[in-house]
Amino acid sequence: MTQGSIGMGEQDRTEREKFENELKRILQASDQAGILLRVIGSLAFQMHCPEYGYLQAAMGRAYTDIDFGAYSRQNKQISDLMSTLGYQENREVFIASEGDRAIFDNPGSGLHVDIFYEKLDFCHTIYWKDRLEVDSPTIPLAELLLEKMQIVQINEKDVIDTIMLFLEHALGETDQNTINIKRVAELCANDWGLWRTTTMNLDKVKQLAHGYAQLSQDQKSVVETKVNESTERINAEPKSLAWRLRDRVGDRVKWYKDVDEV
Repeated sequence: MTQGSIGMGEQDRTEREKFENELKRILQASDQAGILLRVIGSLAFQMHCPEYGYLQAAMGRAYTDIDFGAYSRQNKQISDLMSTLGYQENREVFIASEGDRAIFDNPGSGLHVDIFYEKLDFCHTIYWKDRLEVDSPTIPLAELLLEKMQIVQINEKDVIDTIMLFLEHALGETDQNTINIKRVAELCANDWGLWRTTTMNLDKVKQLAHGYAQLSQDQKSVVETKVNESTERINAEPKSLAWRLRDRVGDRVKWYKDVDEV
């Protein structure tokens, strides 16, 4: 099965609503302040999958924190905003990450907020540049897919979120309520490591989807079809010279970064 059980466990409706309502409060305040915050993580998948979002609770996928993508030029405004909302910033994280990440904790509610500036940088790097304006209130669907597919030691929660995304949305070459598989393919064609991890994880999603009793046979077939189409499109994209050179080395050299949890 997948690695570990992070983000998995029973979570009642009251607890889930606590996260969802707090997310709405932060988004409303950020909009009023002219701050661009885009939701990532479990709540982004919930927001962007109104038909299939129920699968998170049904399959034991729990909320653990609230995550955003943002631009670093607004980091001071974001810190001030979060302070007014009752959050305390862990400045050590901001300093240690050289301004790439901020963590805020609310001692009153016990909720935790993660903000990633300019990029998501774990096993591979997914940049936000000129992309946060494309969708709202979440990052675009292409980046949501890559947020999960770039994790080498993929967790069950990531598989569940990806299944929801494939069930809810069509593949295409735009960002309008569509998984822009063209963008995914272009990014993978310029980065062999990202290609390797993404195609590896797509295959895992296809295999693991068949093991969920909560999914109908038709839903399992949809996931398998979407995974196959995604993989074919990614593999068909013309590859860069750097990609082709790296491909000669293959798995003999490590192609990803290890992730140290904060």
